[in-house]
Amino acid sequence: MDARHLARALADPDYVTTLDARGWNALIAMARAERLDGSLAWRLKGMDVPAAAREILDNALVNAEANRVQALWEAEMARRVLTPLGIPLVLLKGTAFAAAGLDAGSGRLIGDLDILVPRDRLDEAEAALLAAGWSWVKDNPYDQAYYRQHMHELPPLIHDERERMIDVHHTILPLTAGPKPDAAALVADSVEAGSFRTLSPEDMIIHAVAHLLADGDLQGGLRNLWDIDRLIREFSETPGFWPRLLARARHHQLAKSTSRALRLTAHIFDTPVDKHFAWHGRRGDVFYMGRLLARDDWGRESRKLLGFAFYVRSHWLRMPPLKLVRHLWTKWRMGHRG
Repeated sequence: MDARHLARALADPDYVTTLDARGWNALIAMARAERLDGSLAWRLKGMDVPAAAREILDNALVNAEANRVQALWEAEMARRVLTPLGIPLVLLKGTAFAAAGLDAGSGRLIGDLDILVPRDRLDEAEAALLAAGWSWVKDNPYDQAYYRQHMHELPPLIHDERERMIDVHHTILPLTAGPKPDAAALVADSVEAGSFRTLSPEDMIIHAVAHLLADGDLQGGLRNLWDIDRLIREFSETPGFWPRLLARARHHQLAKSTSRALRLTAHIFDTPVDKHFAWHGRRGDVFYMGRLLARDDWGRESRKLLGFAFYVRSHWLRMPPLKLVRHLWTKWRMGHRG
C-alpha cells in the first residue's frame, strides 16, 4: 500500500466505504503525514464513517478552521503595515486560497504567511515589517547574504508576539534556477480577493506547479498536487482557460513543468485535464509518481533512495554545481562550528 490509498479517498470519497480497520488506520496516518487530514475531513464531511474516524476527522476540521482564521488575521496584520505605504501585497499559497474562498482552501492547513511584493519595493517592505514587530529567524551573515543573492524571498521573518512566520517573496523561483518567471507580470495581473489580492487563476496554478516541480524535492508534494487538482477543477470551466494557462506557462518559462504537473494530477487524482495541453513526453513521470506516493501503511516515508535522488535534484535545480558545492561546504562548516 502507498499514498495512492489517500489519493483515492480524496478524489472519490465513496472509496472509504470499502475500508476495514487497517484501511482506515493507514488512511488517517497518511493524511496526517502529508498534512492533508483537514482536506480529507472536508471531503468526507457528512459521510457515515466509523465513530473513531469521525472523531479524528471532526477534530481535523476544527483545527483547519482555527488555522484558516489565524492565517487570515496574520495576512491582515501584514496588509495594515504595507498597504498604507502603497506597497502592493499579493497573497500566495494557502492564505490566498482562503482569502479568495476557493475550494483549494477547504480544510487546508496553512503554514507560514507567503506574500509577493515588487522587487523594487522590497527594501521598503522589509524595513516596515521589521519596524512593526517582525524579526529575522536567520540572522547570521552567511544566511542573510545567501537569501539576498540567490533566493526568491527575503530571509524568513517571525513576529515577536504572535510567533507567526512570514515569507516575503519578490518572485516565485530562486534567482539561480533555470526558469525565470515574470515577477512583474505576476503582480500586475493579480486580482482582488476582498481586502487582499491574489495571483490570477492561471498564475496561481503555475505558482503551485513551480513550488511542486521546479523548487524542491517533492517532500509533501501530494498536498501541492492536490492544490493543483482543486484549482483546475474550479477554474477550468471558464471559457478560454486552457489556452490562457498554456500561454502563461510559456511566458513564465514553466511550460514543461506545467505539462508534467497536469499529467501527474490526472494520473493520481483523475483530474479532468485537457490532454492537448499535457503535450510533452512522459519520460520520468513514473519516478515523480513514485516520489509523490511514497508512504507506507503507518504514514512513514518509503522509497528512501528515490527520496534522496530528488533531494539531490532539488539542490541541483537551485544553483550551478560549483556554487552548490561551495554552499553545502559552507553550511557543513557552520554546523560543525556551532
